[in-house]
Amino acid sequence: MKKLQTVFVWVVTFAAIAIACPAGAQDSAPAAKPAAPKAGAAAPAAGSGREYSGMYSFLQEGEFVQITVEDEGRVTGYVSRYGDGESDKGAFLDQYLRTGKLDGNKLSFTTDTVHAVWFEFKGTVERGDGKKPGDEAYYVLKGTLTDNTSDANKKVTAHSQDVVLKIFPAEASPAPAARN
Repeated sequence: MKKLQTVFVWVVTFAAIAIACPAGAQDSAPAAKPAAPKAGAAAPAAGSGREYSGMYSFLQEGEFVQITVEDEGRVTGYVSRYGDGESDKGAFLDQYLRTGKLDGNKLSFTTDTVHAVWFEFKGTVERGDGKKPGDEAYYVLKGTLTDNTSDANKKVTAHSQDVVLKIFPAEASPAPAARN
């Protein structure tokens, strides 16, 4: 119960920040307006990957990755994790996704670098053990997560591990923001 309360507090906090401070990229005008769908064409709701959008577990309890699948498989979001370096030990850090792509069920993303650390994920989105949409682990991100660390001499150390990141239950995830 305490874990769910902690997650809920973080979700509410980040949702409030996201609403109050929209990202600069959202303020800019799009480069080109997509063509209007042809008459009789189905809307790209189911099967577009948007159903995979949500908050997933990360490496430790209390950490998570939020992903949003947008048009043409573009993936945005962030990783919220505890720092483990000397200067940020135990501090909560947000690392926004620098790149992200969903192609069918193949997902890849790379985070921005924060305190000389960045993450890369390559894997798939799969059905998990959840029985119905909104259940914990209804979807899982299954693949390889690489933790990259750069030292003072710019030497990069990479540590890869196989992971299964479970989607949080619907009541613990914020509702996706409406797009205008």
